[in-house]
Amino acid sequence: MDTVSHALWGYGLFGSRGRPWTALFMGAAPDLASFGLFALVRLAHGEPIMGKPPLSIIPQWCFLAYDTMHSLVVASIAIALVWRKRPGIGFAMLAWPFHILLDIPFHARSYFPTKFLFPLSPVTIDGIPWYTPSVWTANLGALAILLAYRAYRKRGPAPAPSLEGTEKKKGP
Repeated sequence: MDTVSHALWGYGLFGSRGRPWTALFMGAAPDLASFGLFALVRLAHGEPIMGKPPLSIIPQWCFLAYDTMHSLVVASIAIALVWRKRPGIGFAMLAWPFHILLDIPFHARSYFPTKFLFPLSPVTIDGIPWYTPSVWTANLGALAILLAYRAYRKRGPAPAPSLEGTEKKKGP
C-alpha cells in the first residue's frame, strides 16, 4: 500500500487518544525507514526518485530495513516496551503493525514481499498488489469513510434544538 494511505489509516484508527501525529507517523514509519531513506540517498546523489525503482539498484541495507520494519515480531517487541511506560504512545504505535497487516495481502512476492515474521521466518504471502484498481478503489473508499467518521466524532453530533422560550405562559 502507498505510504500516504498507511499514514492516514494510522491516524484514522489510532490517532484518537491524544497522539494523532504519532499515529500518522507510525502508520508510515515502516516505509519511511526503508524506501524513504533510499529516496533521500538518491536525491542526495541527484538521481530521480519517481516511480518504482528496479530491484537491481536497491542497496542491501534497504531490504534489511524493510524486512525489519515490516516484522510483526519487531513491532510487537517495540510496542510492548513503550506501552509499559507510555501507554498513550503505545496505542498510537499500533498503527505500525496495522501497516504490516495491510501489506501482507497487498504485496506480491515479486517486489518487496512482506516477511511479517522476520527474523524468525522468511515466510511471505503472494498477495494482490495494492495498485490493482479494485484494491486501490476499495482502499480510497474505506479511508474516506474512516476519516469522515473521525471528523464527525471529533466535531460531535449537532446540539439538540433548544426549547427555551417556547413554553406557554401561564396566567397572572
